[in-house]
Amino acid sequence: MNPTRKRRLTIVIVVAVAAALAISLVVYALQQNMNYLFTPSQVQSGQATQYKTFRLGGMVKAGSIQRSKDSLQVTFTVVDAGGAMPVEYTGILPDLFRDNQSVIATGHMDGARFVATEVLAKHDETYMPKELKDAMAKAHADAQVKEAAAQDKSP
Repeated sequence: MNPTRKRRLTIVIVVAVAAALAISLVVYALQQNMNYLFTPSQVQSGQATQYKTFRLGGMVKAGSIQRSKDSLQVTFTVVDAGGAMPVEYTGILPDLFRDNQSVIATGHMDGARFVATEVLAKHDETYMPKELKDAMAKAHADAQVKEAAAQDKSP
């Protein structure tokens, strides 16, 4: 192999390795920034264990909001048809945040509780994100199937 071909082959190999490395870093960075949406029942069933940060969506349980007297810390419970998850948040909540209101909280699990870094409340009575609506509808349908099966077994 003559020196010119050898140099060209070396350059092509270096460019290919650099491109592969750049693509790998971009894919890794994008995976770290993805936020998946789960309902409390999905989190409790273990579907969110592989994600460091994710979104938790559902309804704020009536009477579960507890505000700290000396800080901006708020604890509340997010529920869906099949589960409930305690949430802890430190910061200013949206004006529309209240009992029986749909919320989406971004954060991570700390033991059995969800520590939120951001809380979003729905903006009107008809809006619900498609992912949350589908997940809650599936959980509700699963609960109805289980109830029907239990009623069929009873004498």
